[in-house]
Amino acid sequence: MSLSRLFHAFLLILFTGITSLVYLDSDESLQVKSQQRLATYQAAFDNTTFSATNGKNLFAELNKHASFQFFQYIHKDDSSNNLTQGTLFPEKQTALARLFPVDLADTRDISNGRLQVKLYTGDLIEHTTNRFIQTLLVLWLSYLSIALFYLLVMVRFKTSINYAASYIESLSSQSYDALASSKLSFELHPLAKALEKCKLALKYRSDESAKENDKLQRVAFQDAITGFETRIKFTQKLESFATLGKEQIGLLAMIKASELGQINENHGRSAGDDYLAKIANCIRKSITKYPNSQCYRISTADFAVFIPDLILKDGIPFLESLKSLFDEYQQTLKTDSIAHVGLVPYRHDCEPMNLLTLSDTAVSIAQTLGPNCFHMQDKLNGDEVYGDTRWKLAIEDLIRRRAIKFYQQPIQPCRTEVKVYKELFSRFYNSEGKFLPTATVIAMAERHGMILELDKLIVLNTLKVLMDTPALEGAYGINISSSSIMQESFVAWLKDQLIKRRHIAARLVFEVNEAGMQSNLAASYKFVQVMHSVGARVAVEHFGMGFTSFKFFREVRPDFIKLDGSYTESIEKDTNNMFFIKMIVDISRRLGIRVIATSVERQEEKLTLEKMLIDGLQGYYIAQPQAIQVLETK
Repeated sequence: MSLSRLFHAFLLILFTGITSLVYLDSDESLQVKSQQRLATYQAAFDNTTFSATNGKNLFAELNKHASFQFFQYIHKDDSSNNLTQGTLFPEKQTALARLFPVDLADTRDISNGRLQVKLYTGDLIEHTTNRFIQTLLVLWLSYLSIALFYLLVMVRFKTSINYAASYIESLSSQSYDALASSKLSFELHPLAKALEKCKLALKYRSDESAKENDKLQRVAFQDAITGFETRIKFTQKLESFATLGKEQIGLLAMIKASELGQINENHGRSAGDDYLAKIANCIRKSITKYPNSQCYRISTADFAVFIPDLILKDGIPFLESLKSLFDEYQQTLKTDSIAHVGLVPYRHDCEPMNLLTLSDTAVSIAQTLGPNCFHMQDKLNGDEVYGDTRWKLAIEDLIRRRAIKFYQQPIQPCRTEVKVYKELFSRFYNSEGKFLPTATVIAMAERHGMILELDKLIVLNTLKVLMDTPALEGAYGINISSSSIMQESFVAWLKDQLIKRRHIAARLVFEVNEAGMQSNLAASYKFVQVMHSVGARVAVEHFGMGFTSFKFFREVRPDFIKLDGSYTESIEKDTNNMFFIKMIVDISRRLGIRVIATSVERQEEKLTLEKMLIDGLQGYYIAQPQAIQVLETK
């Protein structure tokens, strides 16, 4: 029940109660006066000597002292002396008069007969009812006045409450209009103060939230490493081409950071982040002459730059400047390359998918031209996979020319009784002698079904360099694709090659990615057994990145396990990685498997791993890769 109804109910009950009290008081007063009248009559009757012997005379004498509503005298002997006047019950009595019933009856025996009377009370009842009516009028007029006043107060109060509710609703809609304090005066003044305080607090929080939202927007759409905008913004830019004016043209440069995978693997992710940041700085420097350019990092190792209002030939200075900066950075980083650039034109009506295909083709062609090279592509000439086709030709060419060079990086044993090996890294170069990105070469070879031929090239060249270079002593590890060891024809070919050169086979360790071996344990086990049968050994690289299980140890039984570099980074602080490595070392030790830690870059990592009884250590802190001169095939 609302407060207004509750008050009205209380007020009605209160005045009804007062009315009842007034009625009871009036009735009591009437009864007192009536009893006084009766007592006066009785006293007068008792103190008076009546001489009348009949009813008529007796009535005349008594009427001097009282008025009668009913009079009846009955003589004992003579009925002619009897007299009856009036009625026992009053006639035409009002409804209000009935609320005050009074009966002043008196019956007594006198000398000659019996007298029964009812005194007249109409005047008393009339006076009482009139007084009662007057009191009720005052009382209920007071009730109506109070109710009306309360109604007016409540109307004003409800108006103020509705204003406050409306104001609160506006606050929830982030509308901060000035508060009309005059509408919330008197008792509602604390509410006005609270709303004003709430408004100020909400406005402050709203402003702070807007600032935080701006920060989040910048974080969401700005790459933390490079400071460039993200792929979301790049996609929006592509979609905006449909709304460009007909005169809008420009260039799109696609830049691929070719060495990110190698740097992450050999130096850690922090070095990879630094590498990406340096590439971003090179891009910024090269576009200083193009103030309207927009830069994006669109994937892990890919960048995009939009340069408006230029045609293709106008982009040559930008490309040459960027290549020069990449070449300079390469001298410091000492990698095969830094990045490759593809430059393509765009127009207002170009299809985003076609533009991306064209730019991807340009980058793919640039990667086949050598370190930090660029390529400008105007159109696809009707061949949608022109870039891939170029790669296929490039891989066929390097396989035909045996265009491969090796770098070696030693693995340091942690105990004198442990025999480990040196790892050979394959590097491929084009017809001009410029190195191609190794990861891209292998990926393209797998895409075009040429990985078997590429792995054969690596094996044959390794056998040749070990036979032709007596100075290279000890065991050497070479990487081959996991997809190749799943092919029975390749395993049979490799076994045949090693049988012919058993003295070299005993010096070889074939490194295969764990994820690939996990996909087919039976084929992996067979490969390991075949290699053991000819004296070679097998190492599982990037161990711990796939679904590692005890079944893998029991069924495959490799000779070496090379932990993924992510386990080495800050190992002295990472208790989870410590536990994993200790478990792997314990299991491997029981099975006669050697465990090698990779990507060792700091002394703290080296010392911690040695205390954990690791068998071998590999990384830039131990030794950097060194080139091996391979005799050219005539």
